[in-house]
Amino acid sequence: MCGCPTFSSIRSGSKASRILSLRSTWRVTVSRVVEAVMASPVTVMESPLCLIENTGGNLCVNPEAVDILMGINQPVVVVAVVGLYRTGKSYLMNKLAGKKHGFALGATVQSKTKGIWMWALPHPMRAGHTLVLLDTEGLGDVEKGDQKNDAWIFSLAILLSSTLVYNSRGTIDNQAIENLQYVTELTERIKVKSPSGDSSSEDDDDAADAQFVQFFPKFVWAVRDFTLELKIDGKEVNDNQYLEHALSLKKGKDRRTTDYNLPRECIRNYFPSRRCFVFMTPASPEHMPRLESLNEGDLSPSFLAVTTNFCKYVFEISSVKTVKGGLPVTGRMLGHLAKSYVDTIARGDVPCLENAVLTMAKIENEAAGRDALMEYQKGMQELCFPVDLEAMSWQHRLCDTLATKTFMSRSFKDDGGEHLKDLVEAIAKHYADLLCQNEEASEALCRKLLSELSAPMAKKMQEGFYAKPGGYELYSADNDSVVAQFRSKPNKGVGAEEVLEQFLKDKTVESNSILQADNKLSEQERKIHGKPSSVT
Repeated sequence: MCGCPTFSSIRSGSKASRILSLRSTWRVTVSRVVEAVMASPVTVMESPLCLIENTGGNLCVNPEAVDILMGINQPVVVVAVVGLYRTGKSYLMNKLAGKKHGFALGATVQSKTKGIWMWALPHPMRAGHTLVLLDTEGLGDVEKGDQKNDAWIFSLAILLSSTLVYNSRGTIDNQAIENLQYVTELTERIKVKSPSGDSSSEDDDDAADAQFVQFFPKFVWAVRDFTLELKIDGKEVNDNQYLEHALSLKKGKDRRTTDYNLPRECIRNYFPSRRCFVFMTPASPEHMPRLESLNEGDLSPSFLAVTTNFCKYVFEISSVKTVKGGLPVTGRMLGHLAKSYVDTIARGDVPCLENAVLTMAKIENEAAGRDALMEYQKGMQELCFPVDLEAMSWQHRLCDTLATKTFMSRSFKDDGGEHLKDLVEAIAKHYADLLCQNEEASEALCRKLLSELSAPMAKKMQEGFYAKPGGYELYSADNDSVVAQFRSKPNKGVGAEEVLEQFLKDKTVESNSILQADNKLSEQERKIHGKPSSVT
């Protein structure tokens, strides 16, 4: 609480003016708090940072990167790129970032990107949104030779992104499609619902698999260094027709046909929203190793045109990342998801969308409750005790409303209202404590005030001023004056009358003593002057 004012400052101003002053102050405070809740800071990373580290096949989140995500309260549009190593994935990510440098390109046969790297930037086309670019470790790295690890990298890219860019080189032939073998393993590496104790039927499994499409990102296939003509059966086709032709299924049920159709069926089923961009070779072979440093004038005009269309398309169609239930994801939530998925994989389990959302909801709602309670406590600290009950009750209602808004702005999937209930109970408990503090402050102030007002009477008592005939009448007059002065003082708080009642009760013995002494002195005086005794 702020330092309590002196009595002279308490005395100035009426109750109405103080309440009007409180309301004026809090109008400004409410406005600022609401603006702070609704507006989110814009995070600008100067360069990419590793989000998920991959050391010897062991995945773990980078705390520094997660801390950055935790500071992003805006909804995020997440674009991830996957593909074989050394196919130019990082170049496309840098173009999406609007930067010439950033994600490491490299100019050798060694893969530069390990794990999953992150770059958070203001979205170029959506105000109030953050663009998060994820550049993944190249699949099929000969130095690693670990397909299981590659599968997890691919799965994490799908789980975290709202748009997935698959980058390949050459043509969309059978080999290029087979390089997407990880698509056929997704049902083994991603679960929609938490497994129940009962053994699920095959129909239930099929139903769960069918839900994948609701949570999977949009799919963009970028074919790099394409040197052929876009023709099928002698007819010119566009990029998308080329992709759909490559994904067409063969008729037949033999093993060879089934193996041929499987990856194509998975791509068609899991990524119904898909697009293809065919990039010609950007520069002559001798310039390719230093693609990052080339000026646009040194690049192929057709390559630049496709690159521009690619970036425009990705920005326009990439939606905000959502989780089960269609709930939008903020940067903070994305950090929770990344940690939850990676921790699950590290335990040897399969990431589950439902479990990840429940875990994230629990963390977010508990944090929302703490923030809201702090908001309430901060607002109530503006009161200087003692304060009258009307003003305190008014400010309590205002702070309670602000705290609820703070909670609701951050709470996530509190369907049963349990965390909101916890907040209500915590606020009620804190308010009850404040009422006690206010009462104690009022009692302390009133006792001090009565002590100061009655000090002259105490001095007269010591000097025997009331020890004379008519002393009781003088005492009563002084006592009434103290009571009148006490009651005239404003801003004494809720304990004023109770303290006054106790003060008068404590004075009863003293008052009776003076009355008896006065009666005796008066009787003696009458006897001396020969006057008859008064009848009591």
